[in-house]
Amino acid sequence: MANAAERYQSDLERLIKQGGKLVLSLQRLAKPDAETKTDLSEDELKNLPDFHLNYQAWYSESLAVVSQLIPERVSDFQAYYAPKGPRKEILFSNYTISDALRGTTVRQYGDVTAGPAAAIRPMYQQYNIVAGLRNRFASTLYDIKTLVHADLLDDELHAAEELNAKGFQRGAGAIAGVVLESHLAAVSKRHNITLRKKDPTISDLNDALKNASVTETPTWRFIQHLGDLRNKCDHKKPTEPTKDDVRELIEGVRKITKTVL
Repeated sequence: MANAAERYQSDLERLIKQGGKLVLSLQRLAKPDAETKTDLSEDELKNLPDFHLNYQAWYSESLAVVSQLIPERVSDFQAYYAPKGPRKEILFSNYTISDALRGTTVRQYGDVTAGPAAAIRPMYQQYNIVAGLRNRFASTLYDIKTLVHADLLDDELHAAEELNAKGFQRGAGAIAGVVLESHLAAVSKRHNITLRKKDPTISDLNDALKNASVTETPTWRFIQHLGDLRNKCDHKKPTEPTKDDVRELIEGVRKITKTVL
């Protein structure tokens, strides 16, 4: 458990450091002539990540961590990326990071009223939310039960990959299916979702999560597809599951365990 905690803490520190660099990258992109105050070395400043190429990956991973540790701040974190609802007009005050990524610039009477520079503040606020997780992590140790569960699921998926590589497609698919079912059950419990059945299936759990607005329609359809692949492995069908079928199932389940929290 100590190793797992250290690994997750290391991942968090990586996200914090990357977020700080992305703030600087956006500042230099939007205000190339402005003075930059930072503790980074000259070499680090010369090798700042490209904001447009690296932000989305950082956002997705950070959102997953925020969802896990401080779910009450998820909507705030998302709102800095994209507006919560339709805007009558784009202003400096409601400009978001997604606007900057699209290169949106608003002019009035020839003057720029809102452009990529307006996204610096939202980006800095996202960075602050992620940096603030450091104290939350230390106080909660990142929810011990969740850590243990995640590690166990990962071990099971590695075992499924080994079986698939050795030609045991049905067994590998069955294990991946159990992992998916176990994870969806854990997510349902975390969100206090009441299930009607004593032994719900993947389909039951998938529907319950969608009805509770934990997942959206694209994710629901993806899980439904994974459930179909699992059934192909579990039940006798006219066609046998292939290695590619099972590989798709395992990779899909791994994705769900990392993104549906």
